[in-house]
Amino acid sequence: MQQTWRWFGADNDPVKVEHMLQAGVESVVTALYEAPNGSVWTTDAIRARQASLMQRTDGAPGGLEWSVVESLPVSDDIKRKSAHFSEHVANYRRSLENLAGCGIHTVCYNLMPVLDWTRTALRRALPHGGTTMAFDLVDFAVFDIHLLARAGARDDYDDALLDSADRRMAELDDTARAQLVRNVVAGLPGANDQLSLDAVRELLALWQPVDDQRLRDNATDFLAEVVPTAERLGIRLCCHPDDPPFPLLGLPRIVSTTGDYAALVGAVPSPANGITFCTGSLGVNPGFDPVAFVEELGAHIHFVHLRTTRRDGPAGAGKVSFYEDEHLAGDTDLVATVRALLEEESRRRDRGRADAVIPFRPDHGHDLLDDLNRDGMPGYPLIGRLRGLAELRGVIAAMAHTERA
Repeated sequence: MQQTWRWFGADNDPVKVEHMLQAGVESVVTALYEAPNGSVWTTDAIRARQASLMQRTDGAPGGLEWSVVESLPVSDDIKRKSAHFSEHVANYRRSLENLAGCGIHTVCYNLMPVLDWTRTALRRALPHGGTTMAFDLVDFAVFDIHLLARAGARDDYDDALLDSADRRMAELDDTARAQLVRNVVAGLPGANDQLSLDAVRELLALWQPVDDQRLRDNATDFLAEVVPTAERLGIRLCCHPDDPPFPLLGLPRIVSTTGDYAALVGAVPSPANGITFCTGSLGVNPGFDPVAFVEELGAHIHFVHLRTTRRDGPAGAGKVSFYEDEHLAGDTDLVATVRALLEEESRRRDRGRADAVIPFRPDHGHDLLDDLNRDGMPGYPLIGRLRGLAELRGVIAAMAHTERA
């Protein structure tokens, strides 16, 4: 497995090229976060990002490769199949052409409407003094019902959750309410950071006519347009799951389960139509089996996010609370998952597949030690991810040693 690391660029990320080299990173996962959704990624911009990985801050050679794009966004106009659908699809194909021309052949995307991943706390305190990201269902209900004041929001929660949300709302002062709003709409660079409540309401109004089936149909139409281009270019498209994997804000969710993924790759069959296997997102579902997922759909996995979440706190109406746990803790067995992925790599080598080595990255992580004084991207600390990568590297090395023995 190839050890990669998500990076937000020299101007936006306190993690530097030399930090990634010292962590043992083999290649980098990044994107043109400044490019508007639906626009063309130009060759010049792609090459400039590649060049930024070739030099350390002291001027010494860096030499890291940009191997995975995360993400080339699928615009809301594509997801809703609105007036700009054809224009944005054409731009997407041109971006794929330019990426392939620069030697980049793995492209992650997602089909989540309006918001990217959603958390209610970006730095929840842990007993050891570090912090983690968390999703508290009561806090989210406070945001949805009381702060956003979405029409019909109360219908999405059971009576116990409604009572808890009403009490929590009464306990929060104005500062805490404003912080909750910022946390929920934080998103990621290039996604939906800094959305106002009015902007969220406007976007939700645009999505009212779109249910799960219509989003599936629109996604299939998008893939039918771009997958042939990707296949011709040797690009592997890989869809990230919904995070969290259950409906929020009355919006459709179509990539939350193993069955959803089977439908997605079956809708437009091609080696170019694949999966970003995120164990943390999918693992929020109580019934998720990561080993069974790899056994059923492993041939379609082009990129892996290894992290674990732990379900805790309030739950109801098909939704649960959870937080980001240590990489080798949580509700998903990453040791068994890595073993299944290594077995998938072995099958690929036996079949002579050029993509036998699967890129993975240690996804998210606790803020630890110096992370607490570093203004990094929430969920993307230096020390916390370095710890996770080291633990996962140890699991992989131990399994390789056992296999040789």
